[in-house]
Amino acid sequence: MASNTTSRVQFSSSDTRTDEMHRTIEQWAEELVDDVAEAKTSEQFQAWLDVQSRFHDYSYRNTLLIARQCPEATKVAGYRTWQEEFDRQVQDGESAIWIWAPIIAKQCPGCGNSPNYHADSDCAYDEMPPEEWSEGPVAFKPVPVFDISQTEGEPLPELDTEARGNATDLFPAVTGAADTLGVQVAVVDPAEWDHGPAEGICRPVDDEDEYDTAIEIRARESTAAMAAVLIHEFAHALLHSGVTDNPEREKREVEAEAVAYVVGRHFGLDMSGSALYLAAWQSDEPDTILDRLDRISRTATEIIEAIRACQRR
Repeated sequence: MASNTTSRVQFSSSDTRTDEMHRTIEQWAEELVDDVAEAKTSEQFQAWLDVQSRFHDYSYRNTLLIARQCPEATKVAGYRTWQEEFDRQVQDGESAIWIWAPIIAKQCPGCGNSPNYHADSDCAYDEMPPEEWSEGPVAFKPVPVFDISQTEGEPLPELDTEARGNATDLFPAVTGAADTLGVQVAVVDPAEWDHGPAEGICRPVDDEDEYDTAIEIRARESTAAMAAVLIHEFAHALLHSGVTDNPEREKREVEAEAVAYVVGRHFGLDMSGSALYLAAWQSDEPDTILDRLDRISRTATEIIEAIRACQRR
């Protein structure tokens, strides 16, 4: 198995850093393909999912870079941010963790380039002058960040974490997220459950209904178990919507399980029973797998933010 979770990378040279960061992402995908070819659970994939659960609002490329440089990281920020916002100081001798940060500039609505690059391109957009263009990301650059474990100083402010490990409080927020995610949810008494050994199901509903998707889960004594099942079904609802090709649906089963793992871990649930086997991706090229990681990242973030919104109400 081509696993490399214990090795770490560093991007010490400013001359080669950009190319090395790109290559690290490509190499990781190629190594993951090797794991997939053996039809085993990938340790690299599991390590990336663990980091993704802690940094759900980062892109998959940045969480991958963090996982390869500092897999135990829990909170990262720039040198000045640690000083000015958290009154903490990066300790002497610590190596930076390099991630991508967007370069924000006026952006051509036609080609998406900044004014200078737009002027040198073949884009014919001229409906409004550059000074009226909206700002947006036109490129990305490497920036250094540091994990909290590399700093010392004042303790961080306590975050709202009362739901972590407390599924009694978490479960209502998970069910409440259904409206935001556009699905309807029913918790069915075991005596009335007619879906065999399944703990939950996700199915399309008729066009005249308010929602396109309905989820049913079997009532259980453990609210943590019900929350984990419901999160998994949310992932199915979001990832399988509109996908009719059976081979692709099978491949997205792995994506759904991965999303459920990320979201569950983020909220402190025990997701050790997740079946993160990658055999369904065996025929995929590295670029396709990176697309799947992007979809996992975005879907997990959507579910996490919907649950968090319910917790704040």
